[in-house]
Amino acid sequence: MNMESWHLREWAQKYLRIRNTLLRECLAEFLGVFVLLFITTSAVAQGVTSSDTKGNFFCMYLAGAIAVVIAIYVSGGVSDAIHHYTKGNLTVYGPRETASIFSTYPAPYLSIRNGFLDQVMGTAMLMIGILAILDSKNKPVPKGLEPVVVGMLVFSIGLSMGVNCGYPINPSRDLGPRIFTYVAGWGADVFRAGNNWWWVPVVAPCVGGVLGSFIYQLLVEIHHPVEDAKNEEVVKDNIPEKWKEIPIFTVSMDNSLSHRL
Repeated sequence: MNMESWHLREWAQKYLRIRNTLLRECLAEFLGVFVLLFITTSAVAQGVTSSDTKGNFFCMYLAGAIAVVIAIYVSGGVSDAIHHYTKGNLTVYGPRETASIFSTYPAPYLSIRNGFLDQVMGTAMLMIGILAILDSKNKPVPKGLEPVVVGMLVFSIGLSMGVNCGYPINPSRDLGPRIFTYVAGWGADVFRAGNNWWWVPVVAPCVGGVLGSFIYQLLVEIHHPVEDAKNEEVVKDNIPEKWKEIPIFTVSMDNSLSHRL
């Protein structure tokens, strides 16, 4: 680093550095979500606008999973090709629809009820996997590799559950781009399509996230053994005094009952 670059960095840190912790976290999350959406939607756009000659569903799912990895590391676009592909006719329906590049839409056979269940289950699986990955008392992932494993988890969910509605499993993955398509020329059909599908990928992932957290806590985390005597003493100290006076019966070596307080 030369002297000029050093002075520029020093000036930036002095006048541009944000010291508020919450605001810094929000900026990092903003950039992370931007990276996630940019890579994911770009991969879908490449597949759609090339009529699957330069990408298919597998490439889209893989790109989405890799985008998750990069977005986590970062925080922890529309090209002219779309207009060429659609000849300027931005639609939600038909053989050359492009709204699905940005947001998810249900398959024709999928009802709102089944789609809601699909998203609840998908997000629950995601949350269970993330909690397991981060659980230091379970079988923890080597430090620094957590984003990679989360990306693999997202990829597996996409391959197994993506056919119904594209597995958004994240409100920010779907709602923001849908609003963008509404104002960018696709119109109100982006909210009406799929029998007013738009609210499902917003609400169902929230329900699934809570459900997945509850399942992991109930079936795994609360059953971890107490690690040290100090924790055991804390548990004992929380026992009411009257319970401590309850007689305890034990069996002696000669099979006779002995009583001790």
